[in-house]
Amino acid sequence: MTEHTDVVELLKAQHTRIRTLLDEVTATKGDERRQRFQELVRLLAVHETAEEEVVHPFARRNIDGGELVVKDRVEEEEHAKRALSDLDGTDPESPEFLDLFAALRQDVLAHADAEERHEFAYLQQIADRGKLANLARAVRAAEAIAPTRPHPGTDTALKNVAVTPVATVIDRTRDAVRKAMR
Repeated sequence: MTEHTDVVELLKAQHTRIRTLLDEVTATKGDERRQRFQELVRLLAVHETAEEEVVHPFARRNIDGGELVVKDRVEEEEHAKRALSDLDGTDPESPEFLDLFAALRQDVLAHADAEERHEFAYLQQIADRGKLANLARAVRAAEAIAPTRPHPGTDTALKNVAVTPVATVIDRTRDAVRKAMR
């Protein structure tokens, strides 16, 4: 993926990759489907964790009505996490997998579209290039140490990271994000 210096460009590029992976999971079979699905799960986990740690807090503080904008995005993320959880342990070759995957796909696409229309559009209106660049650095720092799977019921990065075995990741995430935001 190309290095993006603007947080909106970075996250939209990830959305493009997520959309491509959604198509590839549907179009492939066997080991290739498993690999694409694992890649999708990992990307969704790091993407959402970084948004929860960096983008949503900034939006809450700086967007007029930001609390409501973020609340709606978090609810959408929760739907996708539940759909992904329903897929956990399902054989990618089973007919049930594709049915459950269709629900995940719908949730993820709706969330990405809403995020781009609402939260990202507002970010571009209120933040200058320097702030957008700082947020991109913070997102990359958070992604570098994010969990590898999203966890339903973890509507904040702290909760998401806390369910992983290594509790020190929480402190490292915060330190990396704060350093990147300077």
